[in-house]
Amino acid sequence: MSNFTLGICGSGQLSMMLCQAAKKLNINTIVLSETNEAPAKNYCDELFVCDFRDKDNIKLFSSKIDCATLEFENFNFETLKLIEEFKPVYPRPEINLIVQNRKLEKEFFKKLNIPTTNYAIINNQEDLKKNEKLFPGLLKSITGGYDGHLSYKLETMNDINKYKIDFSKIYIFEKKVEILKEFSIIASRYQNKKINIFEPFENFHSEQILRETIVPANIPEEIKYKATEYTKKILIEHDYIGIISVEFFIDKEQNLLANETASRVHNSGHITINTSNSSQFDQHIRAVCNLNFVKLEKMKRGKMINILGRDILEYRKKNFSHNEFFFDYQKKEARSKRKMGHINIVDNV
Repeated sequence: MSNFTLGICGSGQLSMMLCQAAKKLNINTIVLSETNEAPAKNYCDELFVCDFRDKDNIKLFSSKIDCATLEFENFNFETLKLIEEFKPVYPRPEINLIVQNRKLEKEFFKKLNIPTTNYAIINNQEDLKKNEKLFPGLLKSITGGYDGHLSYKLETMNDINKYKIDFSKIYIFEKKVEILKEFSIIASRYQNKKINIFEPFENFHSEQILRETIVPANIPEEIKYKATEYTKKILIEHDYIGIISVEFFIDKEQNLLANETASRVHNSGHITINTSNSSQFDQHIRAVCNLNFVKLEKMKRGKMINILGRDILEYRKKNFSHNEFFFDYQKKEARSKRKMGHINIVDNV
């Protein structure tokens, strides 16, 4: 039995796959959750259920672990800081304040001379009128929102009437980019400051939800090199520990633009479970638990397909080929567009 216990904040499918990776590395896991109905429930050593604002229970959780990490960047900052009073938290909670705020993230990219989309901060409808040059564009809440939530496509000013937009929130309005390719760079940085970078992942979205990822991405070497260097810059500036994902666009003029970062394991990296000598989950556990560095080898070619909503019901009945690997998150409610599982398909197995 391991003497090291990792606390994971959040109990969804990313936490589930982190628990699976930790078990292979002989690391105990205690998952902090607000619900008993959690994908990670059957894979962790303990599911610690409490209100995240309950300070006494958060202190008790902290007393049971050696260090903590998180499965999503929008986790409550105050809760992470309370845990940090007792045990290390990786990545540092302050990094999430930048990553979960689109305004601060854009300013961070600018500070590092990393190109990004043209944008303006929107506090009210009048601010939209003042930024007509950005139409057509995408209006997003500066905090919260994922997979298209709190995000609105605006071709003209009149399009705001299509939506019930809550202007008590602050938004960022990004000029529409004619996208040629979307891809992500996923990298790990260990406590000894060593860095691993996976080959780029090419991503295909529909309705702002990731549907498919292929690896390696079909992108020019010059762009791959630039994106990799930008990712290293971000890791070093943050003094980052763990896995990070940086999403990039290539526009029709072949410009490379940073879109956003995720301070956690990432949906596009699920394919690494079956294509890499060390998955993104394995890398994250190794980095935050200060285990030995494992250098990444060249990945096998493959594709990941997200399974949304009631499509999971058909997949649960299927028989799979030797090169197909089905992952069921075991969520009870198959809501429309909800990520219910994924399948990895590996070439030449």
